[in-house]
Amino acid sequence: MRVDPFFKSDADTQHNTDACFTFWPLIQPHQLRHHYFRGLPTETSERRERTSRDNKPGPRTSPPALVRSGSADRVPDPDPDPDEASTKSQPRPRPRPGGLVGFSMFDGQRLNMMKNLSPIKRLNRAAVDEPSSSSVGQPNHGESTSSGDDSDGVLVTDVKLLGRVRPSVFSGPLAEAAFVLTVVLSMMTSEYFVGGFDVILPTIADALAIPPSARTWPAGVVTLTTAALLQPSARLCDIYGSRLVFLFGQAWLMAWSIVTGFSVNTSMLIVCRAMQGIGAAAFLPAGLALLGHTYRPGPRKNVAFSIYGAFACVGFYFGIFIGAVSAEFLTWRWYFWIGAIICFINLASGLLTIPRRLPDVDPDARMDWLGVITIVPGLVLVVFAFTDAGEVPGGWRNPLIYATFIVGVIFLAVAVYVQGWVSAQPLLSPALFKPRYIKRLMLSLFCYYGVFGIFLLYTSFYIENILHIKPLLTAAWYTPLAVGGMFLAIGGGLVLHIVPNRILLTISGLGFLLSVLLFALIPGPDDGKSISFIYWAYVFSAMLGGTIGIDITFNVTNVFITTAMPRRLQAAASGLINSLLYLGVAFWLGVAQTAISATEERRDGGLDAAAQYRIAFWTGVALAGVALCLTLTIKIGQAEADMTADEKAEQEREPMEADDRRTTEQTVPT
Repeated sequence: MRVDPFFKSDADTQHNTDACFTFWPLIQPHQLRHHYFRGLPTETSERRERTSRDNKPGPRTSPPALVRSGSADRVPDPDPDPDEASTKSQPRPRPRPGGLVGFSMFDGQRLNMMKNLSPIKRLNRAAVDEPSSSSVGQPNHGESTSSGDDSDGVLVTDVKLLGRVRPSVFSGPLAEAAFVLTVVLSMMTSEYFVGGFDVILPTIADALAIPPSARTWPAGVVTLTTAALLQPSARLCDIYGSRLVFLFGQAWLMAWSIVTGFSVNTSMLIVCRAMQGIGAAAFLPAGLALLGHTYRPGPRKNVAFSIYGAFACVGFYFGIFIGAVSAEFLTWRWYFWIGAIICFINLASGLLTIPRRLPDVDPDARMDWLGVITIVPGLVLVVFAFTDAGEVPGGWRNPLIYATFIVGVIFLAVAVYVQGWVSAQPLLSPALFKPRYIKRLMLSLFCYYGVFGIFLLYTSFYIENILHIKPLLTAAWYTPLAVGGMFLAIGGGLVLHIVPNRILLTISGLGFLLSVLLFALIPGPDDGKSISFIYWAYVFSAMLGGTIGIDITFNVTNVFITTAMPRRLQAAASGLINSLLYLGVAFWLGVAQTAISATEERRDGGLDAAAQYRIAFWTGVALAGVALCLTLTIKIGQAEADMTADEKAEQEREPMEADDRRTTEQTVPT
């Protein structure tokens, strides 16, 4: 019999079998013979005849069981070749590194038997069935494996490879790139309607005669609506699938963006902006859930989430740019109609690129209506109280404000009871808060996103109203947000699995602190400083700090939270992430406005616009300091390739099931 010159032992053959299992998402059984075996030594005539005889149609038999031989699990050969058996005792060289070569037809037979199991379960099936064995096969993919725990040596190496390969739902790199682009464009669309509206608002206010006391609501109502409906939308992803909810959100936002462009008065504008928030609340958790369902923990997932976070700043900058162009050269209505065109492009792209058959539908999932009717009104009323307290006469002494706040707190208190002790399937599952450090991380995110909201709103006010920069040049001043975001997307995805996340979160916290501190200390045009000096010394550095803060924080926390959650909670985790973002922005903007109003009241209205903005920035400085202190207490390691949360639970469960089976076998009389 002709001997394979590369793989001379059972252990070596097992090495390549395990390597093939690692790449199972990219390898189909019918491809093995024609693709990976080209140019390899052919089988003997006796082996070919036996293979042909075994492959003839006949009664189905159960696949051969895995047995352990030496240091490797293998499938027993039903008809061993004497020549082949005689060669096994001879010393053989180690296999040549790299490449999937040296397979036999029984390797493909084992693939057919194991293909319905998860990658981790395939690698550890025999180890779970025989936990007392002293060794298992350890594949060598160019990396050394640990020699302590038997299964760890296999898991560490192969999990790293699984975290790098393309998900099997994509037919090629172009399909994967189109899918990621569709999802990240949804984030850009959401930020487009938030960032650019502040630039276009003065023009809209003049055209529709919006009084100063009512100008806060057209800008803030979309954020409030989105924040309140994110968790119910996340549950819809579990019931109907993330793809359907994503496409619905894009279609809804497109329709109401067209209608918003035809607004004729303040009331119509506010209602239309609220309807836009419903669309964003639908596709934001769906988009993150799509990424979370598709990618395993590892470098590939890190890059995808980094690009997603970078496009938040890109969308904000693009919104400012289109808002400035619409205000100076077009009409304000085109700002919304261009946004509708973007939604249409994203809708068409989603129909073509999002896989139709993702395992993200839970047939047992039900809507938590008690949670909806308590959480949504509670959030709306509390945020309304903080947002409007700085606008109405008397502030918090106004009966409307404190009554609204009290009722909102009551709703939220009832929601806590309902979610913890009443609802069978709560919107906020207790499992969302089980990972270590998750509560402190969420609190710090709530503060960080509030800092970023203060930074975005009041920097635009300061640049336009104090420095008297035209809208188009204002858009150019925000360019570092977009460019820095893209660089951080490219570099961040490459270092998330290398640098501990605690260090990255500390760097992002310093970026947040720098962004608001520079604007709190920025000189005015009457201080004798040139506009060029002010921009390069203060504005440019603050923009860099802002993009470092938001991009790193968003990427690290998205990867950590979605990786820590099982598949059934991916949509809920995505909704929670975006809820922290939008609630943080809406809530802390209200707090900043309340601080400004309280200071004005103590000084009998003696504050100019620059002093008011500085109060907001100093509020952001204090908030960033608190969040940074919280971040220093959080110890999160690298976002390296690892098992998913479901696979970890499965690994913990299977040894217990094996023990139960052995106990049952011992108690049953023979």
